Amino acid sequence: MPELPELTALTDFLDERLSGAQLTQLLLPSAFALKVADIPYESLIGRTIDSVGRRGKFLAFKIAPSVEASQGGDSAEPLYLIVNFAKAGWLRFSDKPPSAEATGAGGYFAAQLGFSNDGHGYGVTLTDAGAWKGLAIFIVRQPMEVHGIAELGPDPLDLGFGLDEFSRLFRNRQQIKGILKNQKLMAGIGNAYSDEILHAAKLSPVATASSLEPDAVERLFTTMKEILSGAVQEFSGKKPSELKPAKKASMRVHGRTGEACPVCGDTVREVTFVGTSMQYCPTCQTNGEILAKRGSGDEG
Repeated sequence: MPELPELTALTDFLDERLSGAQLTQLLLPSAFALKVADIPYESLIGRTIDSVGRRGKFLAFKIAPSVEASQGGDSAEPLYLIVNFAKAGWLRFSDKPPSAEATGAGGYFAAQLGFSNDGHGYGVTLTDAGAWKGLAIFIVRQPMEVHGIAELGPDPLDLGFGLDEFSRLFRNRQQIKGILKNQKLMAGIGNAYSDEILHAAKLSPVATASSLEPDAVERLFTTMKEILSGAVQEFSGKKPSELKPAKKASMRVHGRTGEACPVCGDTVREVTFVGTSMQYCPTCQTNGEILAKRGSGDEG
């Protein structure tokens, strides 16, 4: 699932190219991906992209009012095309607008968008490689109309998100990996980066929040900031097609089951749940303990 670092790099890449561009094409081959649309999606065609941004794990195209609405004062407000990539969604970016030939090739896609900016054409194809297609599209007047965005916690890299606020999240008996992944508590961290953060902080993923001493909470906070900001910096400037491979290559324990821990040389272990898994190093994180398989309710 796309997470904060690669989505930050993706939005920066798209914003640089599509800010000020006109949306010339919007093709939705199936209504399944379109979850909310008070406004007919066809009405977006011809409008200008104000900016491309990120809200947690959501990609947000801010779209300027139509010229007619701006001149006549009728519904002269921006709209937002919001994308939730879910578990297996992503996008393909092209330096030319979509063609009929491209539309019929490349397998399933949830939507295809064409843009024109200063005479240069671009294409964006929203894809979903999952057996269950979870990618979702919302067309709304305000991002907060999307339920998942309205419930988001603070961005962990927000300068205003400090240790005091972070520490208040660790006063219950929830597992710390679950806290890092809970989008209502902090927005943007998923399975992969929670594994990486906990490994770097030398903390067990199944430790309960209330069991952590203040110095451990502070170490986790500092490590989280360092891991995420370092990944954002590393991915900056990469093309969308390069971001997933770059993320995979940067992982130290996540997705490395059976490999040697790059810190201590111990074997990276895995705990599986229903539909997901986590990786950790026994020496670095659990004092050598091999964690048993746990039920889906223990993941958090």
